[in-house]
Amino acid sequence: MPAPSTIDLIGAPIEIGTSEPGAVMGPAALRTAGLLRVLRDLGFTVRDQGDLAPDCTPGQRDLPAIRAWMTEISRAVETALDGGSLPLVAGGDHSLSLGSIDGALRHCGRTGQPVLVLWLDAHADFNTLETSPSGNVHGMPLAALCGEPGFDDLFDGGERPLLDPRCIHLFGLRSIDAGERAIVTQRQVNVIDMRTIDEFGVVAPLRRILDRVAAADGHLHVSFDVDFLDPAIAPGVGTTVPGGATFREAHLIMEMLCDSGLVGSLDVVELNPFLDERGRSARALVELVASLFGRRIIDRPTEPPLEA
Repeated sequence: MPAPSTIDLIGAPIEIGTSEPGAVMGPAALRTAGLLRVLRDLGFTVRDQGDLAPDCTPGQRDLPAIRAWMTEISRAVETALDGGSLPLVAGGDHSLSLGSIDGALRHCGRTGQPVLVLWLDAHADFNTLETSPSGNVHGMPLAALCGEPGFDDLFDGGERPLLDPRCIHLFGLRSIDAGERAIVTQRQVNVIDMRTIDEFGVVAPLRRILDRVAAADGHLHVSFDVDFLDPAIAPGVGTTVPGGATFREAHLIMEMLCDSGLVGSLDVVELNPFLDERGRSARALVELVASLFGRRIIDRPTEPPLEA
């Protein structure tokens, strides 16, 4: 299947899932940092769909508000995929992935493709209402998408597709709650934590994931949380955890994803400009997204260079 030449940029200024204010400004910061220009310079047709605005009161944080956001995001992603575009959902806190992955699941339910998820994040985000210490929904999207009890009311009515937890690849994990750890283990979620990356680097683990997606002819959804990066590189996030990926490791991941041609949808989440340092994190994210979509210093040779 040829890679889409059109990207639908979907702003999701949502902070309903977090107790730290500021993520609502994330989509505007990414646009200000040049996201649209960079993608267009790379030859893509970019359609800015603006920021979603579901029918709920600003500041409303109850169940109807969460469901309104999830329904709106899911429909926008499903519409983009149905039209042959690649949806790039710019957030906003990580609860938006409830909607973006739901939209991908609904689209792929018709095409027959399995959905596999690469979750670039310091956290597992697999808490349930019972295990979450904070009660913040941005720590629960994967559990909800996989059908853990207590989440059905977050989604639009009717039967909904579920994400197979064995198709999730947590990459860069370095913080997990005790109850969450038990569920991740029980559900056979794939985990590449920072210990693994320290030992083996990013290439071998990521290559295994990409080989799996290719063998399944799957739809790869990449969900990129700012806190995947070390806070020294990207401080503009409310959930910083020391010891994250370096800028070069993150670029290599994006370059490998680009080379694979397998990415079908993308989230960029948890950017909090209020906590950033003069736009540093937003600019870093734009640079990394550019690598995912093909920016490179020179074209790579088709064969390795000859030894001297």
